[in-house]
Amino acid sequence: MKNIIGLLVLTAFLMSCNSGKKENNPYGKANKETISKDHPGKKLMETNCYLCHSATAGHDDRIGPPMIAIKRHYINSETTKAEFTEAMQAWIKNPNEEDAKMPGAVRQYGVMPKQYFPEETIAQISEYMFDFEIDQPEWFENHYNEERGKGKGKGKGKGMGNGNGQGKGKNQQQAQTNFEDLPYGERGLKYALTTKAVLGKNLMGTIQKKGTLEALDFCNVQAYPLTDSMAVVHNATIKRVTDKPRNPNNKANTEELEYINNFKQVIANSEESKPLVKEMDDKVKVYYPITTNNMCLQCHGKLNKTIEASTLARIKNLYPMDKAIGYDINEVRGIWSVTFDK
Repeated sequence: MKNIIGLLVLTAFLMSCNSGKKENNPYGKANKETISKDHPGKKLMETNCYLCHSATAGHDDRIGPPMIAIKRHYINSETTKAEFTEAMQAWIKNPNEEDAKMPGAVRQYGVMPKQYFPEETIAQISEYMFDFEIDQPEWFENHYNEERGKGKGKGKGKGMGNGNGQGKGKNQQQAQTNFEDLPYGERGLKYALTTKAVLGKNLMGTIQKKGTLEALDFCNVQAYPLTDSMAVVHNATIKRVTDKPRNPNNKANTEELEYINNFKQVIANSEESKPLVKEMDDKVKVYYPITTNNMCLQCHGKLNKTIEASTLARIKNLYPMDKAIGYDINEVRGIWSVTFDK
């Protein structure tokens, strides 16, 4: 009888432990998909990373490896979330060839420009990448397995991070969804960032293949047509305006200058920038900051520090009234101004 009672007590104790584990698991099957969609790291990754690391760009039509490739190279079966987050923080603060864990990507795309992001932003993006499946291009799985077969992907574990990095390729090319279904702020931001991606891809490609001087010619000739083409795609008016214009056509008006100063304060306080939305009768205007990174400083930085004398001479030749120099990293260069119908 005592043995039976003891067995019942032990069984109840074990069931209580298991029940407690389930209650403490925030990523149970029932709510994991919902949490993934609502996790702040998802939106932060799409906003801050997808310009260069988009999951929808083709293998030969991109300016950086997709985020899933970063996850696979940084996470194996022994990696903890804290270790992954620390590695991401270290890389973002000081991207360099010596510490790169993806030497093949560095050879193909170069070292990413140094940019400033709040540590909390990187921590949330890292947590989302570690805990959940993330979008991957349709071509990625075959490419990744091929690279491993050549001995370039070997290491401990499978590099999947809790088994959650194994994207299934379903609808990955449709990751951008229907922008018109998004809230106004997110919709305007998507229009701005997809335009930024087109400009950035072409600009970085020109710098890598032909150098900074050719990139200046690219901006002079192609920036407006590319921006206008994206405006047609999105059925919106898309502009880049600034308080220190290179091209006089990009000069901000009085209202836009106020928004630029507001975003400067946000950046100075190391806060996360959010789209500014202004609703009118039948239209919406959305504003979002344009900030500088190392790549920008090749043409917008300081003479003999980040701008070479030959580059400055070409700038003065193309833009006699130029005011767009003297910037440091992570300063507000201007704003996106996006207008569309409600």
